[in-house]
Amino acid sequence: MNVDMTTTLPATASQATPKSKASVDYQSFLKLLIAQMKNQDPTQPMDSTQYVAQLATFSQVEQSVQMNTKLDSMLQSSALAQADAIIGHTITSADGKTTGTVSEVKLTASGLTAVLNGGGEIAVGPGVTVGPVAA
Repeated sequence: MNVDMTTTLPATASQATPKSKASVDYQSFLKLLIAQMKNQDPTQPMDSTQYVAQLATFSQVEQSVQMNTKLDSMLQSSALAQADAIIGHTITSADGKTTGTVSEVKLTASGLTAVLNGGGEIAVGPGVTVGPVAA
């Protein structure tokens, strides 16, 4: 008996981004499950509870990935709130060599960078001192 098992995903699910290529989706899980079913020993078939346990584990992993994405979004929002709070303040670099008034703040992949009125830049991080609003 030959059974053809196919699934259809929404159009948006097939669009791969560099970030989503690293994660496993339900389509991949189903392919693995079908391959596992095809290649199992017919004299000792896999217990159906093992399939359910695999699906539950897969769901937990997917939820963890979604939670990480939401946490990243929250961290970006927090960084933007911090950026707004230091504009106009005096800032001094960790080594004490650069100081000035913050005119704007850039949010990059490495974190916040304060742009000074004179054009200098200071990476906002450990050891950086933020003073009161410049007069």
